[in-house]
Amino acid sequence: MRNPRNWLYSALVAAGGFAGGLTAIQFAPRDALAARHHNVRTVTAEEFELVDNRGERRAALQVTPRGMVDLMMFDGDGNDRAEFRVAREGGSSVNFYDTKGHQRVLVGETSSGRDGLAIYDTAGRQLATLSAATDNQASLTLYDAQTGRARAGLGVAVNGEPALVLFDEQGRDRLEVHVGANGKPGIALADANGKSIAGLPVHEATTSAQ
Repeated sequence: MRNPRNWLYSALVAAGGFAGGLTAIQFAPRDALAARHHNVRTVTAEEFELVDNRGERRAALQVTPRGMVDLMMFDGDGNDRAEFRVAREGGSSVNFYDTKGHQRVLVGETSSGRDGLAIYDTAGRQLATLSAATDNQASLTLYDAQTGRARAGLGVAVNGEPALVLFDEQGRDRLEVHVGANGKPGIALADANGKSIAGLPVHEATTSAQ
């Protein structure tokens, strides 16, 4: 009775790993500042700095020892609030931070070609990810800020099939709603062990000739 949307599971796993796929070019803003620290008036081939009329650093462009190009932009209090990064292997991202250095928004593309948007809470924990694969399969995943586990996923497969999956607090699939490529909708419910407990496939009504 149950018709698992395996393609959506794969999409959600990939979406969950989207931000992780950019790990190679992610580090705390303060770490970025520590990578190179020159006098504010220093301009070299490896780093360029922009200061305001008070001599306070407001932007820095550098190439890190790992070969990543990093453009950092600071607010008036010296907090790193936005960064544009391109890694040696090709992954790229734009990152936004709050005044405490917590990442709040990430927009980027992994070196494998998956691109998307991730949103974080005030403690830097991931809340939502919108991701698209190279085959144009797209998915939206919402996470529990306390556990970091996915709680809801919405996706559209390459063939146009949409599906919605809801997870319990342990990240187990408990409810699925989908519409097949043939236009027929369906609902499936599962217990904590993944066993199907109810379902509602919809069949077209047929009439017999009189």
